[in-house]
Amino acid sequence: MATSNRPGAATDESYLPPKYFQISREIIARIQRGELPAGAPVPSENEIIHRYQVSNTTARRVLHELEKAGWANRVRGKGTFVCDFAVLRSIDRIFGFTKNMLEAGRKPGTRLLGFHLRNENHTRTINGRTITLDAPFCEIERLRLADGIPMMKETRYISLRFCPDIHRRNLEQSLYDIFKRDYGIQLTEIHQMLSAVVLEGEWLKIFEARQPIPAFRVEGASFCGKEFIVEMEDSVYRGDMYRFAAKATPQRKG
Repeated sequence: MATSNRPGAATDESYLPPKYFQISREIIARIQRGELPAGAPVPSENEIIHRYQVSNTTARRVLHELEKAGWANRVRGKGTFVCDFAVLRSIDRIFGFTKNMLEAGRKPGTRLLGFHLRNENHTRTINGRTITLDAPFCEIERLRLADGIPMMKETRYISLRFCPDIHRRNLEQSLYDIFKRDYGIQLTEIHQMLSAVVLEGEWLKIFEARQPIPAFRVEGASFCGKEFIVEMEDSVYRGDMYRFAAKATPQRKG
């Protein structure tokens, strides 16, 4: 490869970020792929020195960078461990992914995967009740992220009766905000059914993971008014980064 003879000509290596930064990004990528789950130890200072052939100063900067970026916590005398990224989601509150992430101190993001206009009814059984969303509706597929990490893949079926031309909106925004701002819709009731699944095969590509991970599947229907269905959903949440919480009160004796 030809090189420049100009005095002070830069080499390709001069454009690379510092070594400690490159190593920290590699470890962060392993955390994002699920190779280093919450609570697992990250490579120690000695492991970094031997694996990457760097000085102890660089190794310490790697660990400091992981802490500073919020990916790991150092426990004195024990080592440095991957942070618990689990987000708590209450199933007895009506609020969307965006608000949930903001409450958890995470930066929410959305990637629109596609949408289709459908002219046949959509029927699903939720908690023993058969619920039908009348056509026409818009089927939307989105990937939801927190701090750049894929957290949930959702398919939403939105009534075009209540939300005409919703496919012309910016579908990488909060749908709940669109419902309220553009259509004057306030959701009053949500029926949801939760089940456990395992993400493997093509799902690993979607969630940028290398090995099977547990997940929650949420099927639901959202109402405005007693019987008016605004939308239905079929969503998959990665189980290693989510916890679901519910509140119940004892029934009164008759």
